[in-house]
Amino acid sequence: MTSLPLIRAAWFALAFPLADAATASPPSPTDVAPSFELVALGVEGGIRTDNLSAYLLKATGDDRYLGLDAGTLVSGIQVALAHGALPEAHGSDLAAAGNVLRNGIAGYFISHAHLDHIAGLVIASPDDRGSKPLYGLASTTERLSADYFNWDAWPNLANTGKAPAIGRYTLTAEPPGRWFEVAGTSMQAAIYPLWHDSAVSSMILLRHGDAYYAYFGDTGPDALSKGQHRLADIWQVLAPLVRAHRLKGLQIEVSSPGDVPDAQLFGHMTPAWLHRELAALATQAGDPLALHGLPVIIDHIKPSLEPGRDPRALIARELSEGDTTGVRYVVIGQGDRVKL
Repeated sequence: MTSLPLIRAAWFALAFPLADAATASPPSPTDVAPSFELVALGVEGGIRTDNLSAYLLKATGDDRYLGLDAGTLVSGIQVALAHGALPEAHGSDLAAAGNVLRNGIAGYFISHAHLDHIAGLVIASPDDRGSKPLYGLASTTERLSADYFNWDAWPNLANTGKAPAIGRYTLTAEPPGRWFEVAGTSMQAAIYPLWHDSAVSSMILLRHGDAYYAYFGDTGPDALSKGQHRLADIWQVLAPLVRAHRLKGLQIEVSSPGDVPDAQLFGHMTPAWLHRELAALATQAGDPLALHGLPVIIDHIKPSLEPGRDPRALIARELSEGDTTGVRYVVIGQGDRVKL
């Protein structure tokens, strides 16, 4: 496999042809039209099956979305329709949601094969249409085929695996760091591995023109990864985009407040760990305030069964109190739409 340093070197040469990109002045927010639109179908990290990790992203001018994980799908589409976050004129009933499912989503990126990121897609798959790509690292697409679309856990609606393979979805394994076209959209993308305890998760970097959006699946900090440096590798990829003011948003998890011990995080983030990692990105970009104003979308907050405990409020406060980078945190909710 090609090493990540070589991948980065080749990618930089292609992505940054302008000699003065690193010194460009940040554009005024009022002068820049949005490049991407994000719709949240599910935002939480567990317990409630109707609000699990699932997002839709499209580039400005596109008619179809790329799904970013799919823990909650049809019921999440209904919530987004009810909130007016999706362009559907016929309400939020199942027929309207079905139209979005079948015609509005061009394909999916699956960050890893944990149930809270794929359950909605699997359950909805018999009623989907077409032959949509499911993008991911090989470790993810192999798990989808072996563990879910196998005629034991679920009918094989993929294009490979146990016969008969119905082909509703095309499992598309992408090598780390290689750019590819996102079918049915005007976007390109590259996928990078993440450490997530015993699982391999991943981040997808989307490109539309000279604008970029980074979506992270579940991940923990490098310091807890027993020698891995997945985030450090990704910060090297994102740092030139930060310097050139081309990164329009970064979406990453904070699963638990800071009172959860590191030993119980199991490959997830707290606000303090995210602060540390974002500071590392700013350092890599060469300026402690390089991230100032960058929208950082916070997701995968785990609900609590403890009476009176509100993890969302705790995390929001800790993010605000401990930040040194000046990013703009957005604790996203189900049915929200964010333009970036």
